[in-house]
Amino acid sequence: MGDHKEQPLRVGAAVRRRRRALDLTLAVVAQRSGLSVPFLSQIENERARPSQSSLEKVADALRTTAVELLAAADPACSVDVVRGEGAEQVPEPRVRSLVRGHHQMHASEFTGDHDAGREFQFRNDQLMYVADGAVEIEAEGRAYRLGRGDTLYLTGGVRHRWRATVPETRLIVVAVAEHIEAVRDKPRR
Repeated sequence: MGDHKEQPLRVGAAVRRRRRALDLTLAVVAQRSGLSVPFLSQIENERARPSQSSLEKVADALRTTAVELLAAADPACSVDVVRGEGAEQVPEPRVRSLVRGHHQMHASEFTGDHDAGREFQFRNDQLMYVADGAVEIEAEGRAYRLGRGDTLYLTGGVRHRWRATVPETRLIVVAVAEHIEAVRDKPRR
């Protein structure tokens, strides 16, 4: 009960993301597709579902395919449960996605150690939470030691690396997805 089921896809967000990535206005997409600006706006805002024919016209106007737009679509459900993989502990390092699909947020669980020399730099903000064990995180030229229950917040663009300092450490990383343009407001003059 409450688990993710096959739900209709919300293609509007995928259309909007693609249109914005190409730096196109609704008027340009309307001209290229032969569809009206109000109808395209309704599609992007999930107030209208395009027919297969209309979706293909939109995809052509966005220089992609209907299949690609559907693959990038968000599920229409608002609740999704990702079940744990059982109580059995896995001794080797692994990573498990905690959020299914293409959403505004991404979350992963890292168990064990990983390549401590690997440096990360993400475009958007992220939060690191130690569920079990301990980690050492190097960011902005400083080392931070975190234990169970500790969190570290990194703004987008901060280069960092981490390593587990206790066997079978579990680190949860929650981040704004890379496809989201999370831009800070510029000061007004």
